[in-house]
Amino acid sequence: MSYDKFIKLSSTVVPMPIENIDTDQIIPARFLKATERVGFGENLFRDWRYDENNIKKKDFVLNNQKFSGSILVAGKNFGSGSSREHAAWAIYDYGFRCVISSFFADIFKNNCLNIGVLPVQVSSMFLEKIFELVYANPETIVNVNLARQIVSVRNTKLIENFNINEYKKNNMLNGFDDIDYLLNIKDSIINFSKNSPI
Repeated sequence: MSYDKFIKLSSTVVPMPIENIDTDQIIPARFLKATERVGFGENLFRDWRYDENNIKKKDFVLNNQKFSGSILVAGKNFGSGSSREHAAWAIYDYGFRCVISSFFADIFKNNCLNIGVLPVQVSSMFLEKIFELVYANPETIVNVNLARQIVSVRNTKLIENFNINEYKKNNMLNGFDDIDYLLNIKDSIINFSKNSPI
């Protein structure tokens, strides 16, 4: 399943300075019955967003109208726990295209890259500065440039490079998942097969 190309993103952000957020907190296990990537956003952080009576908790950031945007800024070690793809699906389906943290669990990071969510790993100092700026001004704009592998904060000198696997980077720039990539080079594969000795 392909997704929109990711080249540049400029957005306000949703700050969540909680460390060690695991995949069960991102999307509780009871919501994993579906096998398609749609409908998970409504249950993103379900047990943090709603109380036992299904009423929104006013003190949770996703319920705070001051904060919005397509970038989630999270504490260290985001996406730990089980390897469920649904956690990345929930992030994407809610509307986030990028998650910024100082550390990601490897499996969660790869799941995000496979569906068009860009995990941007920054230094702890850079992350803390983003939190400070956003809490001081929720209208703060963060710029993410995938082609140049740079994340910056508008109207400040705050800027940092980030690393990404070159194959995943090219896929995101083109809006490809792994199947799209193979289909895109189908002619090359066929030619290679024809010209290769048996």
